[in-house]
Amino acid sequence: MVPMRSIAILLLTVLAALGQETPEKAKQAKRPMPPPTNLKVLKVTTGPEVGQIMRTFTVGLGVQCGYCHEAGNYASDSNPKKDIARHMITMTQQINGNFSEGKLRVSCYTCHRGEPEPKTAPEPRVAQ
Repeated sequence: MVPMRSIAILLLTVLAALGQETPEKAKQAKRPMPPPTNLKVLKVTTGPEVGQIMRTFTVGLGVQCGYCHEAGNYASDSNPKKDIARHMITMTQQINGNFSEGKLRVSCYTCHRGEPEPKTAPEPRVAQ
C-alpha cells in the first residue's frame, strides 16, 4: 500500500512539470499580435481587444472561430456567416447606443443563450 503522502508528492510533481512553460510557448507569448485587418463594424485597433470581443461571441453563440471565419485567414469574407455576424453586431450596437443610457443592455447572449440559432421563445414548461 502506497502512503497518501507519496501519492500527494507524485501528483504535485506531475502537475508542476505540466505547468512549466516550454521555450516555444515563451516565444509565442512574447510575440506581438498583428494588428487586425478587414474590420468593418468593430471600433477597436489592437489584436488583444479583438480577441476579447471574439471570446464574448464564442460564449454567446456557443461556437468556435471557424463558425464565421476561414481557418488561418480571419480577414477573409468568404464565409457568409461573417456578414450576418456584422449585421448582428451593428444591431446590438444600435440598441445599446439608443436605449441603454451608456450601459450594456443587450449582447449576443441575450438572444442566443449559447447556441448558434437565437432563442425566439422560452422553452415550454412541463406541468408537474
